[in-house]
Amino acid sequence: QVQLVESGGGLVQAGGSLRLSCAASGSISSINIMGWYRQAPGKQRELVAGIIRGGSTNYADSVKGRFIISRDNSGVYLQMNSLKPEDAAVYYCNARRSWSGSLFVYWGQGTQVTVSS
Repeated sequence: QVQLVESGGGLVQAGGSLRLSCAASGSISSINIMGWYRQAPGKQRELVAGIIRGGSTNYADSVKGRFIISRDNSGVYLQMNSLKPEDAAVYYCNARRSWSGSLFVYWGQGTQVTVSS
C-alpha cells in the first residue's frame, strides 16, 4: 500500500507561484511513476506532470515552461510559476506501482489551488 498526502495549495494572484508537495509513505520503493493531476469544476481530471523513477518528466502543453515536477525518496513536488486563472483546480498527487505483475494506482485527497485575476 501507498499513502499520499498533498499540501501547499492555496490562493495566489495571477502571475504568482505555489509549490505543491506530496508526501508518500508505505511501499514507496516500488513506485515507478509519480505525477500531478488536476480537476477544475465541470471538467475531467487531467494530467499536469509526471516523473518516472529515472527522472524523466512529461508535462501538459498548458503548463510547459511554467511548472516543474521533481521527486525524492519522500514524495513528489510541483513548482508552479506564472500561475494563470485557468490553472485553478483541485490538484491530486498520483503514484503508480508495479508489484507481482499487477499495476496499482494511488491518489491523494487533493489540494485546492485558486488563482485570482
